Amino acid sequence: MTVDVRWLQWAAEAVFIVLLVVAWWLWRKGRAFAAGDVFKASRLSRGNRLFPTQVLITPSSVVQYTPRWIGRHEETIHMAHVSSVRIDTSMLFSNVLIETSGGSDPIRCYGHRKGDAARMKDLIEQYQTEYYRGSGAPAAPVPHPTSGDT
Repeated sequence: MTVDVRWLQWAAEAVFIVLLVVAWWLWRKGRAFAAGDVFKASRLSRGNRLFPTQVLITPSSVVQYTPRWIGRHEETIHMAHVSSVRIDTSMLFSNVLIETSGGSDPIRCYGHRKGDAARMKDLIEQYQTEYYRGSGAPAAPVPHPTSGDT
């Protein structure tokens, strides 16, 4: 019994194209979903293998964005409703828990780099301070210690 070589070549090309489309889809879903201070979890951490969770911190809110195969899941907490930020650090990654005062579920983020987790907390504290001072203008971002801005 001989196997038609053209059929095997066609099958290999089809598999390659499917893998290429899946890789492109995963890359597309893993891009930063907004401009600004977006922190992406590591793909090596729990629950982030295919579609890593991202957290956007703005002067007015904290947004958790989790892409899915089709669609996405977003949860937003206004800065006035953030009651606490807890960072649990392990050997490789940090988990961030952002609790609310409004009775909604907290934002749980797993697998962020330690520096990103600390930066998230600093930004939230800075934006809350500006919000409660009532300056009316959004706060300027805190320079990252490794960015060279001093």
